[in-house]
Amino acid sequence: MSWSLPYGESQQEFVSDVERLSAQRVADCYQCGKCTAGCPTAFVMDYPPNQIMRGIQLGMRDAVLASIAIWVCASCQTCTTRCPQGVDTARVIDVLRNLAYAQGIKAPEQEVHLFHRVFLGNVRQFGRVFEIGMMATYNLLSGHLLKDIVMAPKLILKGKLALLPSRTGNKGVKQLFARIKEVEARQS
Repeated sequence: MSWSLPYGESQQEFVSDVERLSAQRVADCYQCGKCTAGCPTAFVMDYPPNQIMRGIQLGMRDAVLASIAIWVCASCQTCTTRCPQGVDTARVIDVLRNLAYAQGIKAPEQEVHLFHRVFLGNVRQFGRVFEIGMMATYNLLSGHLLKDIVMAPKLILKGKLALLPSRTGNKGVKQLFARIKEVEARQS
């Protein structure tokens, strides 16, 4: 992990910002590793959740905000439910993602941004994720046209993937996206 801190931000300012924005005391993490042991995406992270928390404690802004881990976190809350100290690690990682995005720090895996954009567009359109539509859009835009195509028939036959999007109302989701757009317009 790197120790440099651009933007004139001190190590303590970084820790304070993360704690203020997440409403969590990162110092409460004592590195038991239970968050990492339960994390379903830890195997693809450069720094597992407990190391991300330690990096924050040490004020290692650059390394934490540039890590793959904050982008591949599934926000499944497993780390949060396992924490004996009650630290909402998933919330902290969400704050780190927002800080990185706001400061123009790109994800090390460039397709992560594309995936997030496609995922949110899919939710905006259908009110929930329509997996086949999302996968098709992502594969088309990323240039991986036939990626995972052999898995689709098996998943459809087992009832794991729907051929058509759910027809549940998405009024609440549309209102949420409209409010986000209003807030973004006010901030710019």
